[in-house]
Amino acid sequence: MFDWPLDWIALLVAFAALAFARRTSDRLAEVQARLAKLEAAPPIAAAPVVAPPLSPLQEPAEAPPMPPPLPELTEPALQPAALASDAAAGQPPLASPPPVPQPAAGFEERIGTRWVVWIGGLTLALGGFFMVRYSIEAGLVGPEVRVALGALFAAALLGAGEWTRRRESISQIAALPIANIPAILTAAGTAVAFATIYAAYALYDFLPPAIAFVLLGVVALGTLAAALLHGPALAGLGLVAAFTTPVLVSTGEPNYWALYIYLAIVTAAAFALARVRLWRWLAMTTIGLSFLWTLPGLDAGIETVAPHVFHVVTGFALAALIVVCGFMFGPAADNDEVEPISSVGLAVYLLGAMLVVLASFHDGLALIGFTLLVAATLAVAWRAPSAAGAVAAAAATVFLVFAEWALRDNPDLLVLPGGALPGMGPNPLGASVTSHLVTAAIFALGFGGSGFLAQGRSHNAAVPVVWSAAGVFTPLALLVALYARIAHLDRSIPFAIVAVVLAAAFAVATEALTRREERPGLSVSIALFATGTLAALALALTFALEKGWLTIALALMSLGTAWIYESRPIPFLRTLAAVFAGLVVLRIGHDPRIVGADVGTTPIVNWLLWGYGVPAASFWGASYLMRRHGDDAPLRAVEAAAILFTTLLAFLEIRHAVNDGDMLAVPSLDEIGLDVCVALALAIGLERLRERSGSIVHNIGAVILTGFAGGATVLGLLMFENPMISDVAIKGGLLNILILAYAFPAVLMLLLSYAVAGRRPPGYGNTLAAGALILALSYVSLEIRRIYHGPDLTAGPTSAAEQYTYSIAWLAFGVVLLGIGLVEQSQRARLASAIVIALTILKAFLVDMSALTGVWRALSFIGLGLVLVAIGWLYQKVLFRRQQQVPPAQPAQ
Repeated sequence: MFDWPLDWIALLVAFAALAFARRTSDRLAEVQARLAKLEAAPPIAAAPVVAPPLSPLQEPAEAPPMPPPLPELTEPALQPAALASDAAAGQPPLASPPPVPQPAAGFEERIGTRWVVWIGGLTLALGGFFMVRYSIEAGLVGPEVRVALGALFAAALLGAGEWTRRRESISQIAALPIANIPAILTAAGTAVAFATIYAAYALYDFLPPAIAFVLLGVVALGTLAAALLHGPALAGLGLVAAFTTPVLVSTGEPNYWALYIYLAIVTAAAFALARVRLWRWLAMTTIGLSFLWTLPGLDAGIETVAPHVFHVVTGFALAALIVVCGFMFGPAADNDEVEPISSVGLAVYLLGAMLVVLASFHDGLALIGFTLLVAATLAVAWRAPSAAGAVAAAAATVFLVFAEWALRDNPDLLVLPGGALPGMGPNPLGASVTSHLVTAAIFALGFGGSGFLAQGRSHNAAVPVVWSAAGVFTPLALLVALYARIAHLDRSIPFAIVAVVLAAAFAVATEALTRREERPGLSVSIALFATGTLAALALALTFALEKGWLTIALALMSLGTAWIYESRPIPFLRTLAAVFAGLVVLRIGHDPRIVGADVGTTPIVNWLLWGYGVPAASFWGASYLMRRHGDDAPLRAVEAAAILFTTLLAFLEIRHAVNDGDMLAVPSLDEIGLDVCVALALAIGLERLRERSGSIVHNIGAVILTGFAGGATVLGLLMFENPMISDVAIKGGLLNILILAYAFPAVLMLLLSYAVAGRRPPGYGNTLAAGALILALSYVSLEIRRIYHGPDLTAGPTSAAEQYTYSIAWLAFGVVLLGIGLVEQSQRARLASAIVIALTILKAFLVDMSALTGVWRALSFIGLGLVLVAIGWLYQKVLFRRQQQVPPAQPAQ
């Protein structure tokens, strides 16, 4: 009973909204007309000030002479009059004033011109849907009538959109770019038409799939065509409708040929619309949706390869003809700039062709289609520099295709700690080796030749660099993939010969480019071809020698790059030398033994010497050559690699020699002692080297090695592997492991303290001297312990004679240090002597007094007292006398 009043209220509100919208539209038209008149009026210039006109009875009188202007009367307020008089005297008129800025749209304008239109269009579309739904629920009309009414309503909306567009065109009212009434009506009509056809097909079975597919496609294409008149919103609607039509209409057995022919028509229409209206977003959206339609059916079998190849080839051709700037029918190009849409568009279709090849297990037709697209990419990019970015994408997809082919038939190359990757085993459908060899040769010649010939053809440096990078990378990548597939990463003289030929070709290209006049990007391209020469030579060594030689070859490439920089000072070569050093570091990070368990058992002369010694020498040589031309980041990287490999060579050789070739053994006392000796020796060398080089790498390397030696001394020698604590057996006589573990490190640490004296903070050197003193005392004490207890220092109690021997030895050691300090005039040695003697005194009063008995106690204190008295005498008679200043001579009287 309340339905009728509500309906009347809704009707009244609708009429009120219509009246309000009409009034707002009239006011807007009036304002636009007034603005048009103002803009069409000529500009108003400042007019000169003239006298009032004379009456017919008056005669013109002679104007009195003007008095000269006074300086104090010249004010800014008088300047406009002066300008006007100049204009009257024949001066050029003033420029027209700038246009009046348009005021921002107010709330009423936004309501009446935008929101009402958008809501109205949405309401119309929903109204059509609700009308069909209401007719179904109420059972008012049959299915045929419902479809007919939907079609009539769609036609009415489309007709209204065209009528309003023509009315606006006739009345010369500019359509609002945000809320275009004709576009909204047309969009609502196409949406209703699309829904009506789909309902006739899916709900009522009035249309067979083929006819429904064609009708929906016609609506979508018509929407795209109407977007030429109605703007981008309608284009987006039509594009989405066109690409979703195959999803809405489906049959039991998919027909990929019909699908891809339809998508080719839709893609061509969308590209053409994007080209005419220069809508970049429309072109990219079309490319993305077209690529997505490549994915369904890839795993359906060999029978779907042909339509998939047709799809990617057709899409690529349409993109090249219509989208690529500066090529055929594409937009104009901006000089030689690399345009993103042109490059990405071709790259996307190359990616689709690559997926077809991989999914079909390198079917012959798929491989032919992929080869044609790669060749077409090179041709298009050669003609249009805007698509040069697609050359890099082509090189990447070529490598991925051949890399997948090599790995698929060599599953052992993918063995990881968790096992081989799933789905990567051998497949009987793999393509033949012959076809891949021929295809690889074509790709190598195409990329390499075009990369060389493209130099000097562009004023944009990025274009030749992309060409040269692809020309160097692709042949090398293909050679590696073929080697992995055919030779299974074993020695292969034929592949080594091919690598040498490739290196010669790159060397010839490098020399030819060096003789040319300077052009944008030429120096980088020369560096890339020189890099290719070194890389090919390294591969030749790898192919001809054992696997471990790859590390050596890469290290030698760093030295070779630095040597080439001597004669061809291209800045990029310094960075390249650092890159090769980084690759070698990553290589040893994967397996520090380089050749696995086949290191060998011979001490020193084993694979570690070649795997670490040759790279270390190579990096030292490269750093020497590079330092002659300045200090920069690449040089520091190479210097760091040289220090790292030298240190690792020494440490690993020690581990190999001490543990009889077992590289996984637990560190022992002798190994830690030797490591500390090596670290201290290298730190001394780096301290001396940094005085001449001033390198921050040498500086930091010395500090790191010193810190490592200190940490290994405290944790290893004095704590965990200390023979007084652990069960380490000290075998032999006086020449035993204690000399390597404590005596030699003490001497080296003392030498290092003198090496840093005056060059680093005093605390740095004093800490090293204290460490040397601790190690020396430890060596003396441990040797005494070994004399009394044999190899096992932890066995048996400590006797009185042993305690007395400690005191005498410490005291003698302090006296020796004092003598050295007096002879060499070293305050540090005298201070060390004082510390040792103080420790001896403390031991005498805290240990000997309670632990020693009888004659041993008396001898201990007697000896200590005599030594202390002698030390006092030395200080008074020798040191003090030397420190006395000679009084100045008295002048003669």
